[in-house]
Amino acid sequence: MIFSLYILPYIVLALKLYLMYCIFCFIFNQIKYVQGDLFTCPKTDSLAHCISEDCHMSAGIAAIFKKMFGGIQDLLNQHKKTGDVAVLKRETRYVYYLITKNKYFHKPTYDNLQKSLEAMKIHCLKNEVTHISMPKIGCGLDRLDWKKVSTMLEEVFEDTNIQITVYTL
Repeated sequence: MIFSLYILPYIVLALKLYLMYCIFCFIFNQIKYVQGDLFTCPKTDSLAHCISEDCHMSAGIAAIFKKMFGGIQDLLNQHKKTGDVAVLKRETRYVYYLITKNKYFHKPTYDNLQKSLEAMKIHCLKNEVTHISMPKIGCGLDRLDWKKVSTMLEEVFEDTNIQITVYTL
């Protein structure tokens, strides 16, 4: 009994440190990385990727989104502009189309990506979305720098409880 009284403060300290570690991880690790196919993410996760205002989606991962989720006319009917986000509801998830450029052959700007992310964040908060899975947005065919994009993601979503999972092949 005496032995347990001596180690009790150490157990309490260890539990407090572990709790602080968990809180730190929750606050500062909003972006999780997974190597694998984006489309194997949980069906409850919303999805996000970048497109042009003309909704062309003929190459890269956008072509896969187009084939899997359709809804091109629904997207066009939303009349969204560069810097906005178009949204489709598919079963239990939202599919976010970050409109980062005017035409499919243009390149996006960091400013337009930031505006699209902010628009997505607003939709997520209004609709209680807590998990988004995405590729390294803007960094495939659009050639943005992932270090800048990931920093932008962290800043846009830092004041939320939204967990972002980035999939890489």
